[in-house]
Amino acid sequence: MSSPSGQKPALKTAGSGQSRFQVTEVTELGPVTSGERTSGGTDGTTGTTGSKGSAGGEESKGRFSVVKFLDSGGIGTDASDVAQNGDTVRSTGSHRSSASGHTNISDTHSNTYYMRTFGHNTIDAVPNIDFYRQTEAPLGDKLIRPTLSELHDELDKVCNLLPPSAAAKEGTKEQAKGGTIKFGWVKGVLIRCMLNIWGVMLFIRMSWIVGQAGIVGLVTWSITRVQSFSRSGLTCVIILMATVVTTITGLSTSAIATNGFVRGGKGKQCSSICGHHNHNKRGAYYLISRSLGPEFGGSIGLIFAFANAVAVAMYVVGFAETVVEMLNDVDALMTDELNDVRIVGTLTVILLLGISVAGMEWEAKAQIVLLVILLAAIFNYFIGTVITMESKEPKGFFGYKAAIMMENMGPDFRDGETFFSMFAIFFPAATGILAGANISGDLTDPQSAIPKGTLLAILITGITYVAVTVSTGSCILRDATGDHNDTSSVSDLNCTDAACTLGYDFSICKEGGCKFGLMNDFQVMSLVSGFGPLITAGIFSATLSSALASLVSAPKVFQALCKDNIYPGLHVFAKGYGKNNEPLRGYVLTFCIGLAFILIAELNVIAPIISNFFLASYALINFSVFHASLANSPGWRPSFKYFNKWVSLAGAVLCCAVMFVVNWWAALMTNIIVLALYVYVSYKKPDVNWGSSTQALIYNHALTHCLLLTGVEDHVKNFRPQCLVMTGYPNARPALLHLVNAFTKNVGLMVCGHVRTVSRRPNFKEMSLDHARYQRWLLKNRIKAFYTPVFAEDLRHGAQYLLQATGLGRLKPNTLVMGFKNNWSDGEMKDVEMYINIIHDAFDLQHGVVIIRLQEGLDISHIQDPGTVLCHAVFFIFPGALIQHTHSSQSSLTFLNQRLLEASQQFKKKQCKGTVDVWWLFDDGGLALLIPYLLTEKKKWKDCKIRLFIGGKINRIDHDRRAVLSFEEMIEPYKLKEDDMEQEAAERLKAEEPWRISDNELELYRAKTNRQIRLNELLKEHSNSAKLIVMSMPLARKGTVSSALYMCWLETLSKDLPPILLVRGNHQSVLTFYS
Repeated sequence: MSSPSGQKPALKTAGSGQSRFQVTEVTELGPVTSGERTSGGTDGTTGTTGSKGSAGGEESKGRFSVVKFLDSGGIGTDASDVAQNGDTVRSTGSHRSSASGHTNISDTHSNTYYMRTFGHNTIDAVPNIDFYRQTEAPLGDKLIRPTLSELHDELDKVCNLLPPSAAAKEGTKEQAKGGTIKFGWVKGVLIRCMLNIWGVMLFIRMSWIVGQAGIVGLVTWSITRVQSFSRSGLTCVIILMATVVTTITGLSTSAIATNGFVRGGKGKQCSSICGHHNHNKRGAYYLISRSLGPEFGGSIGLIFAFANAVAVAMYVVGFAETVVEMLNDVDALMTDELNDVRIVGTLTVILLLGISVAGMEWEAKAQIVLLVILLAAIFNYFIGTVITMESKEPKGFFGYKAAIMMENMGPDFRDGETFFSMFAIFFPAATGILAGANISGDLTDPQSAIPKGTLLAILITGITYVAVTVSTGSCILRDATGDHNDTSSVSDLNCTDAACTLGYDFSICKEGGCKFGLMNDFQVMSLVSGFGPLITAGIFSATLSSALASLVSAPKVFQALCKDNIYPGLHVFAKGYGKNNEPLRGYVLTFCIGLAFILIAELNVIAPIISNFFLASYALINFSVFHASLANSPGWRPSFKYFNKWVSLAGAVLCCAVMFVVNWWAALMTNIIVLALYVYVSYKKPDVNWGSSTQALIYNHALTHCLLLTGVEDHVKNFRPQCLVMTGYPNARPALLHLVNAFTKNVGLMVCGHVRTVSRRPNFKEMSLDHARYQRWLLKNRIKAFYTPVFAEDLRHGAQYLLQATGLGRLKPNTLVMGFKNNWSDGEMKDVEMYINIIHDAFDLQHGVVIIRLQEGLDISHIQDPGTVLCHAVFFIFPGALIQHTHSSQSSLTFLNQRLLEASQQFKKKQCKGTVDVWWLFDDGGLALLIPYLLTEKKKWKDCKIRLFIGGKINRIDHDRRAVLSFEEMIEPYKLKEDDMEQEAAERLKAEEPWRISDNELELYRAKTNRQIRLNELLKEHSNSAKLIVMSMPLARKGTVSSALYMCWLETLSKDLPPILLVRGNHQSVLTFYS
């Protein structure tokens, strides 16, 4: 590549004989070797060429080379050869990019940083995936791509950029270090999911559920066979829902997780810093909140955190039940079984809290060990099913028997249990499918690992549950006494159950009191297994590891939610402690919630609560996939393709339906809580921007509706005042802003136009920042308006730009609103000429015009700079602060400024009883009637009544000669006085100063002038106490009535009156009395 024509030559100090830096050879694919020096690089710097080397190392990846400095003293020169162009400037981005493989050099004399790219010095970076990772990083800390300004702006504007701080460089190193530990799909997803799914339910509730619902009902969970008998048919439907829910949610999870990294914290990923025991365990919250937005994300975040806290109780109670069962076997109960569960559970959760707070990081390292224990326990159980022992027969275990299988095939519900309650207790066994997605950021290849690991885990664990269901139902009776003497004769003709055919009589169990069998012994799997203590070890490993994981997960989810500051009252829990930022306050809160549910001490009561909350989470995950697909955002591009938005929607509906099937009142309460939190967040509008699918869908709808509007002609019944308000900075004229907002809010469009006049090159970057800042200010103050600034040579040109270009399709202004130019007589008449011409331009473009006049004035920017008002806007950001500011500033504010500040707030507060006087003198289409009607429909103006004045014959036109004399004095300085000079001189003066009033013009419009004088008298007579006056604005024929005369008319008409609106429509009807 050659230098572009007109390239600035390299600047050299007199006497310099050699460049201060030496560039080594750069090859496209190989390492650097020395070679010949050449000149004519891309940026005008000197370079070298040489032979290509073999590809290798970082240089073969980034194709960057080291640039070596030569000591200027050592070479006998004291000058530098520095290419002074737009690319070779010191850049924060280029300096930071060393972490990405770029190589930087530093010229200490010119204080400039260089980066080697394609063999030339430039800060223009090649594509790098690291540029796209830190989308939530604070501006200037971690973004390493050079900004457009650094590459495009003039050199003197960017040469003062500072190098990155040590903290930023350290953070980059730390991040690079933290990202080195990655998991494959087996260890990262499959094992984690299986460990979470194989939990307490597998060992101590599965056999009981088989006894209640029967084999067929549970086998249907996987093989989905529909049975002929009605009761188990319903079981088939319920259990089929479980597998459908988990499979669809797994597909949806895979889609979201493969659309990008699931972050584990606000702006950072937990890796080596947080310890592996809490690797991104807030992923489910991030899945929902970053996809659906803060409204749904905040509500489901609270529910998900609460579900994890309750899950601690479920796992601990399962552990405690096993311990108490062991104590009962050796007759070592402390009190009774229920209270012993509470005691053991309380001690256990205290111990787990201590482990969590201490920050032990062994859980992830122990994943393989825990899995081995679980697998050993499961295999131990299956081996035990084929080893029959006579001593176990009285307790109901006979090995695989067809009679037992047939008897246990159908359901036998007892103690008020139903199909629905069985599903509620069973469903927590399926809630571990998010374990892999929660650590998406720490997987080597999440795009393939999450779908493969999650769906395979669902398949393996599903087969395991089916196998356990069939085996327990085929080997163990529902009821057994445990007494060897309860035998019967096989030849007994009255045998109707399996126990009788096997030589036992357990009929006494029908009266209750039996302690063995599927229905009575929760620890029956230990009885069946080949080595009972191994089952106990499996229960301990499953329950304690899951309890610890949930105890760590819930505070982290809650801390992430609080850090997002969606609910300001909960921000106290966002504080972290220590190097790992541990949420100690969240740990205490989770401990309290878990302890409260542990005191229930009934696993069958706790499980349905968890099912309800996790179903709500799964419903939101499925809905988020549907919502993101429906929005069709370019940012929604998951690499996992085996999902369908309609299937995801069906999954969300199914989750909600199952919630109501399981427990309708709990589901209703959960939905009410979600809805209430949604309404709260929607009302508060937290200052977060997550690029959610809600934003994308809103954009789609807005674009679609805008296009639909363009295909429909405007109708008089649908006319709305869409106002372009010349406010300047929005907070510079608050009275103008608040009054227009009063009649356009929720009715029409309002655009705050701001013309920024510049004589030199405009600063578009500054204007862009101002645009974003003032738009946020409007939203924060609940003013439904758009801020639109433009650069222009003068006010009129800027107004023309705004009048012509503002808006989109039908959503474009049809009414120009301006403040009255109170100080027109004190300034230059060219400004008045420009002001009046803006009105003419609006009429030329078929816009209506509204001019608002307050006697005190509108502009408060001279009291406090508008840019400062944004930061310290005590007048109108905080309503109660106005008085405080006024009292504290009485010595610094003049009386007039004090009145101006008070007047600027008069339209923000509720108006007391009074009148809005409408002087509809000329038929302009009805705009002068429509605006006051819309105004009085608002809450702040509803106590004001409209009084309508219609123009008639005006008598006594010269009633008050003093008013006429006053008008004559006003126009005296602006007269042309052509009778006192030659005609040629008069024409020349009129051409130079077109605003001057000729004698002919004054005489021609004498009657119209007198009308304005008389109207002012009538206004003072009839409307002096009105809250607001709305009056038809007089028109001036363009090119005939001079600007000075027109301005004098407006001044005469509106002076010394309450707030007045001079309104003139575009003479097209905006009202109709036809329906």
